[in-house]
Order: sequence, then C-alpha cells, then structure tokens
Amino acid sequence: MAPVDDQARQGPNLANWRLAPFSQWSFSHVSELIPSAMIAHDPSCVAIMEEVPSAIGAIAYQTAVGEVGTVASMLANSSTDGFLVLHRGTIVAEHYAGQFARHRTHIVFSVSKSITGSLAGVLVGSGQLDPMANVLHYLPEMAGSAYADTQVRHVLDMTVAIDFEEAYLDPHSDFMRYRRAIGWNPVQGQESASDLRSFLSSTRRASGQHGQIYHYVSPNSDLLGLILERAAGVNFSELLSQHIWRHIGAEMPAQITLDRLGAPRAAGGVSATLRDLARFGDVMRCDGVNNGRQVIPQAWIDDILVGGDPDAWRRGGMSAFIKDGRYRSCWYIVDRQRETFCAIGIHGQWIYIDRRAEVVIVKLSCQPTPEDDATDRQVLAAFSAIASTLA
Repeated sequence: MAPVDDQARQGPNLANWRLAPFSQWSFSHVSELIPSAMIAHDPSCVAIMEEVPSAIGAIAYQTAVGEVGTVASMLANSSTDGFLVLHRGTIVAEHYAGQFARHRTHIVFSVSKSITGSLAGVLVGSGQLDPMANVLHYLPEMAGSAYADTQVRHVLDMTVAIDFEEAYLDPHSDFMRYRRAIGWNPVQGQESASDLRSFLSSTRRASGQHGQIYHYVSPNSDLLGLILERAAGVNFSELLSQHIWRHIGAEMPAQITLDRLGAPRAAGGVSATLRDLARFGDVMRCDGVNNGRQVIPQAWIDDILVGGDPDAWRRGGMSAFIKDGRYRSCWYIVDRQRETFCAIGIHGQWIYIDRRAEVVIVKLSCQPTPEDDATDRQVLAAFSAIASTLA
C-alpha cells in the first residue's frame, strides 16, 4: 500500500486548498476555510429559469492553432465542475460534476473582478463614484504607493504602472506575500500577519505613465473594492447585495472572502451558484435590465463594449490570446462585432456573453494549475462554436 503523506491525512486546509485533489472539494466550500461575508439575495424575487435541453455536447470546434474537439470533450478534459448555457434566457445545457451541485456556491476567482467592475458602474451611474478621479480622492492612505498618482479609470482598466507580477507559482514572489496578506495562504515562519490595506499601501510604482500598458494585476481590483466601499460608505458585501444580487433574481446568497481585518477580496473572493452567475451574465447581456428594472446602467455596459484602449492591450501580455481584444472596466472584450465579452478566472472559471447570439455561458472548474493556455484556447473556441450554432 502506498504511504499517505501528511497533507493527504489533513485534507483540505489553508495551505493546500487550491491544489488538486483538494480543490475539487474546497472550491465549493471556501467559506469553511476562509472568513467570508454573505452577499444576500431576495428570496421573494427568484427568477424562474425555463429549461429546454439541447444537444450542446456534439458541437465541434477548431482553435486558431488547429486544435479540434467537441464541447463534450472540452468539458471532459478541463476539470469541469459546472457548466450552463443560456439562450435567450432559457437553459439549453446544464451540467454538474464532482463535489459540486446546483445549490452550492463555487469560487469564481477573477470573475469577481468583472462583478466588481459592474458594481462600480452602478456607483458611477448614481453619482457616487467618479472614474476619472484620483485614487487618493477616495483612499488618501494610499499616498506613497503605486496608486498615489493614478485614476480610478486606470484601476478599472488594468493600466496602472505598478511593479508587481501575477507569479502564481513562485513561492518567493510578492504575489505570495499578497496571498498571505489577504488570508489565502498561511503566514510563514516568524512573519507577522499582514492585511490587504497594508499590502496595497506598500506597492511600488513602475516606470512609465499610467494608462499606457494593459498590465493584469489582481491588487488593482482589490483596491477598487475598497474605493467602492469608501465612495458609498457601505461595506462591499452589503453594497453588492443592495445594488446587484437582490435584483438579478438570484436563488441563493453569494459569499466573498475577507482578510483578517475584514477587507473584501473584490479581485477574486466571490463564490456563487452556477445558475446565479448565469442570471448575472444575462443581465449584462440584456443592457443591465432584469424584470423591467435597470440593475446596471446601460451606458456602462455600452462603454465596456466600445471602450478600452487597443494600443494598451497590444502592449500588454494577452494580445496573443485575444488578438484584437480590449480590457474595459474589468471585462475582456473578445469580439466587438459580435458584442462578445467575458469574465475569466484562474483554474477555469468563465462567464461568456455573446449579445448578437443572445447566449450566456458559465463554466466553473477545478483545473489543477492556475493558468493553462492550451485549455483556455479550446474553451474559448468551444464557446464561440456554441454561440454560432445557437445564433
């Protein structure tokens, strides 16, 4: 019999929760591992979703580099926990696997950024937030940090000139110090416990001007969460509940992880059910409207689809993945002609919206590595094939 190591005996914990095989359980039980706040829904306004199953699995795709497959093979080969396709608001495919189930929440990692960016749009629409204001207008305690001379718009669009890299697998990087500050990794050795605000105030300015280069940095969106709290005078979980989660027809509360001092992980800490994420995506598809109510300003969504600096994108690190893409208000613009945009999170989390095809696709996963370019290419190609088939 093979020996059982100490990690396996312990089961999922703060040191291993993002590693396979523990992640298959922990990604849908995050609040049992990390302090979390509830994002309340409105049980009296749950949107009933019609179901008309379709043979989605047989749809074939081909990637830009010639890889081929079917939707069924993509799902089988990408550690899928949950998958749902809406067409004109109707469920045409829904699938659960492993430890995941309909009424469980699942962490969405950086899909949280797009949710946060949409919440920012609500505050802009109400006049509580000025995207062109300096960050110090809302958070004067960031003086001396990388954010001291940047605008909220730079934070929204990932064009802050900051000396920081998303080094997911480097144990000695600033990124791991950041992970410990937000409470996602245990404190090491004699190190003192830190917190999110302290980490953000210690960030270093890079050379060059803000606004010139798309540079993906998760601390930007955590800072945005703090800006929204300060602008509205309400904590993030309640703010998201008040303005979005109570008004999309959600059937379950969502959650967001907190650091040891209660700061929200707006960049990656949201957990929600598969269906509620689809409901949120469908509100974005429908000009921000649900059941006759303007939840997210249409002007904000219109700006996501036409905004974003193509030159900043080309200078950044993802132009090979989405050739003519943009990044605007925490959303990726995939195809402006088809009005296709998406939210993407590590380990295989997606909300994909094709407005011309009237399609919303949500995929939740426990892929063993944070980034997997080959899998992402196939997922994106499969989504595009689904939308084209249903259009």
